Amino acid sequence: MGWKRATGLAATALGGVAAYDLTQRRHAILRNFPVIGHFRYWAEKVGPELRQYIVTSNDEERPFSRDQRRWVYASAKLENNYFGFGTDNDVEQAAGYPIIKHRTFMGEGAQTAPHGDEGVSLPSAKVLGGPRGRRHAFRPRSVVNISGMSFGSLSGPAIEALNRGAARAGCLQNTGEGALSPHHRHGGEIVFQIGTSYFGCRDEDGNFDLARLKEVVASAPVRALEIKLSQGAKPGLGGMLPGEKVSREIAEIRGIPVGQDCASPSRHTVFHDVDSMLDFVELLAEETGLPVGIKAAVGNLEFWDQLVDQMADRTRGVDFVNIDGGEGGTGAAPMIFADSVAYPFRIGFSEVYRRFAQAGLTDEVTFIGAGKLGLAENALVAFALGADMVNVGREAMMSIGCIQAQKCHTDHCPVGVATQKARYTRGLDVGLKHERAANYIVSLRRDLLKVAEAVGVPHPAFITPDDIDILDGQRTAVSLGELYGYEPGWAALPPELAGPLIEEMRA
Repeated sequence: MGWKRATGLAATALGGVAAYDLTQRRHAILRNFPVIGHFRYWAEKVGPELRQYIVTSNDEERPFSRDQRRWVYASAKLENNYFGFGTDNDVEQAAGYPIIKHRTFMGEGAQTAPHGDEGVSLPSAKVLGGPRGRRHAFRPRSVVNISGMSFGSLSGPAIEALNRGAARAGCLQNTGEGALSPHHRHGGEIVFQIGTSYFGCRDEDGNFDLARLKEVVASAPVRALEIKLSQGAKPGLGGMLPGEKVSREIAEIRGIPVGQDCASPSRHTVFHDVDSMLDFVELLAEETGLPVGIKAAVGNLEFWDQLVDQMADRTRGVDFVNIDGGEGGTGAAPMIFADSVAYPFRIGFSEVYRRFAQAGLTDEVTFIGAGKLGLAENALVAFALGADMVNVGREAMMSIGCIQAQKCHTDHCPVGVATQKARYTRGLDVGLKHERAANYIVSLRRDLLKVAEAVGVPHPAFITPDDIDILDGQRTAVSLGELYGYEPGWAALPPELAGPLIEEMRA
């Protein structure tokens, strides 16, 4: 009888835990996997001790280490995101390790706001579309924005949480190539991405439709247009949405069959070279009034040479250039493309920026970077290299619950972020997760500002290649500018941009 009573009590307790897990909204993993989901949190809690003696270090996992994920999670939840007992990075042996050089005294215009002042805005140093006189040119309110992730690749609740989070944090959300869905229409301002399949702006035959694009732009707070040439996850391959993720809703939005693989062409059909691409850019800008730019991973550099040459006379040109690192991203991709096609961000970005700098065009173009730049140290290197803004993708996913399960391509994401299965998406509570997305964006901006203050400047845009050294273990240190072949003064803000930005910060 004692055993029966104990078994009954245990079953009742487990039933109570299961009932609680199924109805609570804070943790998607518990909502989708009641009872057994607690083992993940237990393993996470004792993980440092286990890894210290048995498994891996805090910095060994990839693509994001345990420490990096912990910082994103804690920032999103407004928990303590500080670290104790010094760095556990292998500074003594690591090659390519960035060191930011703080200053003893503050520079002109630098602020010393208290650490609690975390809601401060960090606007872009440049007016997007301003140099080319676009009718709807504007200064982005945030240097940190949400990268292109399509509805389809991500679930509806995930897209909605990111959009609401973008509205709350005052940043932009890029639609990705999968069109502007109802989940993007919850207050967040939009960058509409035009991919090679022209989803959302195509006719019944799949051809680009300008009238349809103008309808979409008029129906939502679209602030800019981005022509996607390639992306870091699969450069030169075109988008790929596995058939398992093509639900009826996605099929209707994109105009494709339900349940079939959706493979976008690797190249555009509406233009075929740099000359015709610039004609297309100017057509879009004239018809919509919006700033128009391009997104690309960097491979063969002839394209960039030709682009700079044709922009040199300043009659036509892109308003922004978004460089995506070849480190891979949120999309499904063959391993060879994720691993070995296109340059990593730092090399790719510096190659492009150097070409614009040599032509004297850098002040007329807004430079955006992506590729693991949602971590403060990586973002600061990007700013020092000349980036004006950074886009965050996988880090934004983690802020709304992603646990790096790496099942994005299977439609079995256990936390409902990168899946279309209701079995999993029910666990993602938009009301909670959008707050976490906003918290993460604000926390990253706070850290960027605090480091800028340590360097003695009022904004990350003032950090130059001379402010960061790259270590080769404890043997040598070389400045970022010297490493990537920058000339003195490159990536520094000219007075005509610095003055208005300082006034924006003071306001």
